[in-house]
Amino acid sequence: MLFNSFDFLIFFPLVVILYYTIRHSYRWLLLLVSSYYFYGALEPSLIPLLWISTLTDYYCGKKIYGQKKQKIRKIFLFISLTINIGLLVGFKYLHFITSSFFELVEFLGLSTTKPHVANNFVFSKILLPVGISFYTFQTMSYTIDVYRKKIVPEMHLGKFALFVSFFPQLVAGPIERANRLLPQFYEKVKFNVKNIKRGLIFMAWGFFLKVVVADRLGIYVDEAFLNPADHSGIPLALGGFFFGFQIYYDFSAYTAIAIGSAKVLGIDLMQNFNRPFFSTSANEFWKKWHISLMQWMRDYIYLPLRRNLKMSRLTSVFIVFFINGLWHGANWTFIIWSLLNGLFLVVEIATLPLRNKIFMILKVPNVVVSFLGWVMTIGYLIFTLIFFRASSLGHAFLYIKNVFRVRALNPNIIDNYLEVFISIGFIVLVQLIHYFKGNRKIYELVENKHFLTRWALYSAYILITVLFAINRQNNFIYFQF
Repeated sequence: MLFNSFDFLIFFPLVVILYYTIRHSYRWLLLLVSSYYFYGALEPSLIPLLWISTLTDYYCGKKIYGQKKQKIRKIFLFISLTINIGLLVGFKYLHFITSSFFELVEFLGLSTTKPHVANNFVFSKILLPVGISFYTFQTMSYTIDVYRKKIVPEMHLGKFALFVSFFPQLVAGPIERANRLLPQFYEKVKFNVKNIKRGLIFMAWGFFLKVVVADRLGIYVDEAFLNPADHSGIPLALGGFFFGFQIYYDFSAYTAIAIGSAKVLGIDLMQNFNRPFFSTSANEFWKKWHISLMQWMRDYIYLPLRRNLKMSRLTSVFIVFFINGLWHGANWTFIIWSLLNGLFLVVEIATLPLRNKIFMILKVPNVVVSFLGWVMTIGYLIFTLIFFRASSLGHAFLYIKNVFRVRALNPNIIDNYLEVFISIGFIVLVQLIHYFKGNRKIYELVENKHFLTRWALYSAYILITVLFAINRQNNFIYFQF
């Protein structure tokens, strides 16, 4: 089920009404059934995969905790990780692995006939379970934390199943940790008007970002990336620029709706963004973008590489960014995009002492250093996102090639100058709001305002949404991951 669908506008109010009507002891069951219905509305046949992950990690978590022998504990950790990663590889990466292997064989000249074996795995492209990367990482973090003795296993199977499938964040995060989310299912939530208002404001902001801003930017982006051979120069540069903001607003829109809907139910989810487009360095950006994933990568990949395998900082960073790219999708475009960002981060770390020394000798003001860092960071990020958006490496290279062929100065590739100016205007508006309120305090835009001011803002929101919404019910971009 899509957040930006009429089905959700009926589904969610019904869940909220029932949630605050029934006894606390039955609320977990309502949320569990609702979560399975929410997920099953997209593809009912994929629900058993949720059950496999749920039962595997529930059982393994209990066995790990109940064993004193380290060897036995490792066996059950291995079982959990193998099944979870196996499902992820089987449904998301099998076709990519096999096709890449045969392409390498052909490239090396070890085969004179074009292989067709990879076609046997075409099901892996068709039956990609929505949200599998998110809930798989969430369940793996639970088992690893039990193994590390950071948490005790959840004994209530139903509430553990709810932890795996909680519908607001099931499909596209944020990736929650067991020690944050599970205890909240035990708390007796009272009808709190303040929390409900804040939750609804978050949801309204998310819908605005999605249907008014992100989907609008997507019209220009789709045209620019559809066939970059037809365009050059400024139109393609603007298409890349718009995509940088489209993916940010699209993903943060989902997060805002997820956080808001959970808050209406009295449950707090972590923020996934913290004004990333104001970052003045790559290091700062990756601490503020997709926070739940990057913290997961830090805790379960980067730190073990550094502490257990004694790898260097730079090598560990490259491994993390390779996995980050692979996590996003079974395509070399995602891997190249992520590795390019890893390279930028590595260079930034390695040259930091030298740059600081140069700036100090030249007495460059801090404000200038910060501005230059911001331009370099965001400019480079948006450039690398061409690989993220492109359908293939060849497509990406063609796009980049034509960006630098300045044959056209007219950005009007959608035959509508007004739409281009409106898109830029919405980017400026959203960035100003994020600058002053961030991603965490959007509710302050209307909270504690005078009665007339609040209703003027509500009316303006409704009017703008009705007038400028793009009525296409587009999937959220991160649904494909």
